[in-house]
Amino acid sequence: MRPNPLKKAVDWFAPAADKSEDGRDVWGSRASFILASLGGAVGLGNLLRFPSIAFNNHGLQFFIPYLISLFFLAIPILMLEIALGQAFRGGCVLAWHTAHHRAKGVGFSVVYTGFAVVIYYVPLIAWIMTFFRYSFHNPLPWADSNVADFFHESILQEVPSVPGRLSHDLSTIELWKTYPGMDMVPETVGWCAFTWFVVWLCMFKGVGLTGRVVYFTMGLPLVFIIVLLGRGLSLPNAADGVRLYFAQWHGEKLAGGQIWQEACGQIFFSTGIGMGYYTSFASYNAKFSNAVQDSLIIVFSNSLIEVIAGFAVFAIVGYLGIQPDEHSLNTFVVGFYTYPEAIARMPAPQFWGILFFATLFILGLSSSFALLEAIVTMVIDTDWGKKYSRPIVSTAIVLVSFLISLVYCTEFGYECLDAADTFISYLALFWVVWCEAMCATTLYRFRDVIDQVGVVAFSLNTFGYIAGTVVGLVVAHAVSPEAGAGVGFGLFVAGIVAGVLAGKTPTAATPGVFGRNDMLARFWWLTFYSGNQLRRDLNATIAVSGTKNWKIPSYWAPVLKYISAPIVAIIMSFAYPSFYASREDPLRIASFAFMNIVLVASLLGLFAPRWFNVLVPATKVQEGKYPIVPGVVLSRANVEGHLEAVDAEQPALSETIEGESSSQEKVKDGPIARTE
Repeated sequence: MRPNPLKKAVDWFAPAADKSEDGRDVWGSRASFILASLGGAVGLGNLLRFPSIAFNNHGLQFFIPYLISLFFLAIPILMLEIALGQAFRGGCVLAWHTAHHRAKGVGFSVVYTGFAVVIYYVPLIAWIMTFFRYSFHNPLPWADSNVADFFHESILQEVPSVPGRLSHDLSTIELWKTYPGMDMVPETVGWCAFTWFVVWLCMFKGVGLTGRVVYFTMGLPLVFIIVLLGRGLSLPNAADGVRLYFAQWHGEKLAGGQIWQEACGQIFFSTGIGMGYYTSFASYNAKFSNAVQDSLIIVFSNSLIEVIAGFAVFAIVGYLGIQPDEHSLNTFVVGFYTYPEAIARMPAPQFWGILFFATLFILGLSSSFALLEAIVTMVIDTDWGKKYSRPIVSTAIVLVSFLISLVYCTEFGYECLDAADTFISYLALFWVVWCEAMCATTLYRFRDVIDQVGVVAFSLNTFGYIAGTVVGLVVAHAVSPEAGAGVGFGLFVAGIVAGVLAGKTPTAATPGVFGRNDMLARFWWLTFYSGNQLRRDLNATIAVSGTKNWKIPSYWAPVLKYISAPIVAIIMSFAYPSFYASREDPLRIASFAFMNIVLVASLLGLFAPRWFNVLVPATKVQEGKYPIVPGVVLSRANVEGHLEAVDAEQPALSETIEGESSSQEKVKDGPIARTE
């Protein structure tokens, strides 16, 4: 029988992925995974948002909070997301379910957040493509007009809203904000459909196809950025912008809270943590991939790219003579006002306009199909999702996504996007990352802690930690930051002290100096055990003996629990006052409500985990229920992915099951017993 030429062409363009020993798709190479992850991270935020925030904070001193955020937020959380996906061989819901069966809601919330972002990200790319079309005109249509007016009138075709009004004391709504323009913008709809189609082309067949596409979607923008950088630096007065970026010190800016908040926010948006695609992509890694090293390559490469891209924008800033004290930049201003204005003044403006907007399109494209991968992987992981081929699942999800995204293709689409971005960025995203940190360092194998120190001690310590965070932030906003810090830290310390005093004496071995007396031992089990045990269990799989893979370091879990999580909670707390001050806007009410779904889903998963079992294969429903084996390292390095004890210092598994202690007898009810 003669082969079908069309099928041969499709198979050549979109080859089937390789299979691992457990039957899961795997990347064709390590480089494919790294480039795909970088494609999700390197987007519009690198070329537009990072330089604008650095500009608003007068350049050089911005790098101090930026680097602190990089090391204490981005790296620990990125290691967590990649290690979970690779070790537990599943997307966000399945991976977090495997970490603990009550964490499924957190996994769902991560997917939800990433999906909410891509829904407005694609219409944003559609506006870029409208600019791209206009770049072929001679002269450029915005050359002789105000570029801001051109963007709102010709690109967005925006019909201005009618402002609402709150009472003077903000207690009541006197007038609701209204939106008279409700029609679709035809060109935006067209480019939106085109972009969704290209997104589908890049990922409909799985990692076999995506692994090829990323060489283009990452390689070409890097070339374009270098070209734009060279052109920017050659412009008159570009050196003034570069000096503002790297040669002027304004240390007084570090005394304000804004620079620290914006640096933390930039790290989140730029690296893409909390959006699901790292865990999803990592689930297709080979089982012995170097997860820790990959995490560092991704995070440092992403930062290097945005720092280099910053020179291109600051060169334009110098060329236009813009000063931070006179102007404020953001993603939209840089992308749709500042850069187009500069392009219009350059020789051969059409060429530079085409190049600039093509670069933005490809950067946005790679981020879009990475973001969509989280929900596709979630569906493919389920029993009901496996009934359909990946192309069918991908097609259905893209079609539904396109229909939802049409709300941003309207005459009020810009304000709708702004409302969605505000509460995704400052509420949903930070909440899911806080939950990830809490599940990793408090929920994971918490029954071991209860077995060793008692449920009362565990409850007091956990209550003190959470109450210190919540009450401290409430007091900080209601009274003063100093009072909030005092109350929060006081509750936190009180919880630790009460837990240690109420705890029983641990019977399992306690490491290092903490084993010298009972009080130190209780302190260690309450404050460090869960996160440290997750680190050991993950290392037993991703850095299994016999490989040269890097291990997750010992300080990773304490940083995650006692530095990353509190910082994230502080930033998230600003979302609620922001909503209260703008609640006369129906779009902001809707966005606020939709983004609070992540809170509901996370808590529902904690208290009613069975509700999310529909997203977990029947054969893996029990995997998130761990036996009580304090201090025993559990690994999934074997082909089937079942739990096995690998700690040489612990008794053999069969001996553990036959032991006489009450804590070790409980192993019989856990998943280890089923692997016998």
